[in-house]
Amino acid sequence: MAGPSGDVETLISLMARLPGLGPRSARRAVLHLLKKRTLLMAPLAEVMARTAATTRDCTICGNFSSGDICAICADPRRATGELCVVEDVSDLWAMEGAGAFKGRYHVLGGTLSALDAIGPEELRIPDLVARIGTEAVSEVILALAATVDGQTTAHVIADALAPSGVQVSSLAQGVPVGGELDYLDEGTITAALRARRRF
Repeated sequence: MAGPSGDVETLISLMARLPGLGPRSARRAVLHLLKKRTLLMAPLAEVMARTAATTRDCTICGNFSSGDICAICADPRRATGELCVVEDVSDLWAMEGAGAFKGRYHVLGGTLSALDAIGPEELRIPDLVARIGTEAVSEVILALAATVDGQTTAHVIADALAPSGVQVSSLAQGVPVGGELDYLDEGTITAALRARRRF
């Protein structure tokens, strides 16, 4: 019995690399796309190609943007003096989905990890320190995962920001130990943001 070949097999193997999709789920997704080539696959391919060509990292915060500066950083109403530090863009999107935070963000691009040789220079920690010196930031909110790597990263950031005198706080209740922002509901994120405490 012959299976998929050529471009179809390549598409399945590429789809299987996506988070949450294994080989079987990828195969089902590709079969669905092939059955809906005109209505779904062609428009999807067009949007994906356009997005790949036009999307870049915001030069200020690290969010994805179609220009050099994202809409959040460009919005003067978001200049509240509060800067929320998150691990990844997915965490920024989760915070925005909750609608509880009206300030600006700083995306680190990961957390410190000795095993993976990820130090402060591999993350955007030096950029964060520089932002504190150039922007009117009154509070830095550390919205990092309650994991060992997340908390280690939070301590390093707090130490790096100590000379600036800026207030550093972290999310409080609502974020379970070992939990990640991307998997939390909006109500939990909102409660954690409102009950933040000094770090």
